[in-house]
Amino acid sequence: MKTVLSTKILSPSQKELFLNSGLGLVEYNALDIEFLDVSIPLHHENYIFTSKNSVKAFLRHSKNSKISDFKSFCVGEKTKAILEQNGLNVIKNVENASDLADFIVKNHKNEEFLFLCGNMRREELPEILSKNNIRYTEIEAYKTHLAPRTFNRSFDGLLFFSPSGIKSYTKGNSLSKKLVFCIGNTTASEAKKYTDQIIIANKPTVENVLVQAIKHLKKHD
Repeated sequence: MKTVLSTKILSPSQKELFLNSGLGLVEYNALDIEFLDVSIPLHHENYIFTSKNSVKAFLRHSKNSKISDFKSFCVGEKTKAILEQNGLNVIKNVENASDLADFIVKNHKNEEFLFLCGNMRREELPEILSKNNIRYTEIEAYKTHLAPRTFNRSFDGLLFFSPSGIKSYTKGNSLSKKLVFCIGNTTASEAKKYTDQIIIANKPTVENVLVQAIKHLKKHD
């Protein structure tokens, strides 16, 4: 049986999608998230979230506050979903951080923002905002720690959901000539350092990564 390795623990419905296909699945969390004990000001009008973890950090600090008046600008469908589930108003949702920065520069030039991020956040968004004199405060609200694990077996495909996940995996394993499925272009850019067998999801969702892996591996049975 063909087997894939997922570098994050999947939800029951995601797992079902995979196991119904007749493929084997091994899963583990390549990353550990640590929420930091920082003070997150709640007097801003505009908040930037580039990951689900930044939203989770925000929600931990705003339990008893009226947050429905805040305007949110975010990256990713899952980030948008968790914001809306918690009553936040999403003004703009895009698939990558540089597109979000461009939108803010074009449409909200005279406003002020709070950008919540992790220690491994990418440079594009703050660089674009700074270059265009957008006023923003950046707060590191969580840390991503690599949680490397060595696998003494080979897999028919590897599923990656962030550049950090690849960094974690390659600490204990080789990616040379391996077939990898990536959630988006930034993850694929990291994978290109190790392999040229890369398939990128059509949409940056976990489900689409799974669909691509199932489609590809069943086709080449």
